[in-house]
Amino acid sequence: MWFLPADYHATKSGECKEFRVTVAGQPAHYLSYEPCAASAIMPSIAMGWLTLPRKPEPEVMGEADEVEAYASAAAQAYLDSVDNTLVAQVLSEGSPNTPGVDGSPLSGWLLDIGAGPGGIPLKIVRRCRSLCAVGVDRSLNMVRAARKTAAEEGLRERAFFFVADAARLSFPDAFFDFVLSNSLLHHLSDPVEVFNEMARVAKPSGLVLLRDLCRPSRLAFPLHVRWFGRYYSGLMSKLYFDSVRAAYTDRELAELLRRSALADARVFFHGRTHLGFIRRGSQPKGGAPAK
Repeated sequence: MWFLPADYHATKSGECKEFRVTVAGQPAHYLSYEPCAASAIMPSIAMGWLTLPRKPEPEVMGEADEVEAYASAAAQAYLDSVDNTLVAQVLSEGSPNTPGVDGSPLSGWLLDIGAGPGGIPLKIVRRCRSLCAVGVDRSLNMVRAARKTAAEEGLRERAFFFVADAARLSFPDAFFDFVLSNSLLHHLSDPVEVFNEMARVAKPSGLVLLRDLCRPSRLAFPLHVRWFGRYYSGLMSKLYFDSVRAAYTDRELAELLRRSALADARVFFHGRTHLGFIRRGSQPKGGAPAK
């Protein structure tokens, strides 16, 4: 059985039945189509048409006008609300070792890959005084913006930002307690290399977490970018359009993970706009946190 949008009609080669399901907590309306033997080839043809092809985006986003658009007041207000949900997810996981001596929910070292202007690691460092964060990005302009904010907030001793290639990190194996990536995936031409690096630099007890935009179907795309991109204008609106078109689907992400060192990670959806994966650290026998 396979699924078509509700405007599809029954034909002589099969039977359509209407039904409703819940997707990501929201009601969705579908038709089920059960083809006869003569129409067995139809599912692959229809699904191919319904799938919106991925259109890759440049791997480096950091021209001066892009940085300015990304940091604009209107865009930042919305991005802050999105980032805050990821920060809350990280904080809710707690430290894989022990909480900070000051009662901070997290301690140790955190790495944010594709940190951009540093919003997420800086938000976490502000909340966790026993935590140090490193952010890497391929854009020098983004790194400069992150360093500037860290200096202005007096966080230069606990928040460090560098230009780096996510697929070739210079950090030692099993160094970080937390390895994060937000909104980088859709820029990558070979995500498997980056996933392998995330696994390599994370401690066995560490948390590995990635979140990014998800690409809707061909039919849903126009309304999707219009509705969820309504907070943006000008260049930022175009960047959002291009980013959604470059994003991966959950099936594509699951296949990439299967081919990587993070095959045990779990894929999840966050609302209707984002997907990601999480791999929690291994625990020793007896249930105590790994040291």
